[in-house]
Amino acid sequence: RAHLTQAERGEKISYTDKAVSRWERGEAVPDAYVLLMIAELFGVTVDYLLHEHPEGEEDDTIPQLIEIAPDDEKRLAEKKKKKNHFIIEMISFLSVWTLALGIFIVLSLTGRLFWQVFIYAIPVSFIVLLVLNSVWGKKIYNFFFISLILWGILLSLYLIFLKYNLWMIFLVGAPAQVIVAFAFRIQTGEK
Repeated sequence: RAHLTQAERGEKISYTDKAVSRWERGEAVPDAYVLLMIAELFGVTVDYLLHEHPEGEEDDTIPQLIEIAPDDEKRLAEKKKKKNHFIIEMISFLSVWTLALGIFIVLSLTGRLFWQVFIYAIPVSFIVLLVLNSVWGKKIYNFFFISLILWGILLSLYLIFLKYNLWMIFLVGAPAQVIVAFAFRIQTGEK
């Protein structure tokens, strides 16, 4: 009823006509996010998409298909971009931990157990998230990432100098955390 080809439908939700064709033939099933985009495109609910409809169903019981408005296209594109940013952030975060695991395994094979590499991965992984979040995310999350970096660095320093039992290094964390909190209270001209 919308008079859209598979290519046009795919383009509106940023998928190929081949993907749309596979969905229509029942060879593949779109994930929940894609179902939501399709439902928004046609002005129906996801529930409507998931249920069978008898042949000759009354037209007034079928939701009217709508052409996607430019604002809706922007909103769908923004949702997809946010999803992609989240995926990139998680890949980057997990890459740090995979590298730490690789280092641990290599050192284990040489007869040296170096479990501290996982502690060192804490600040590194949150530095990665801080950088990506500074570019794409909400600035309030930076407060949490900086706090985790701070405490991860203190824990790493404590482990490096474990033989000296420098537990008091954690006392530095309290005023440093207060400084971070106050720094985030500074008002800028940014929205």
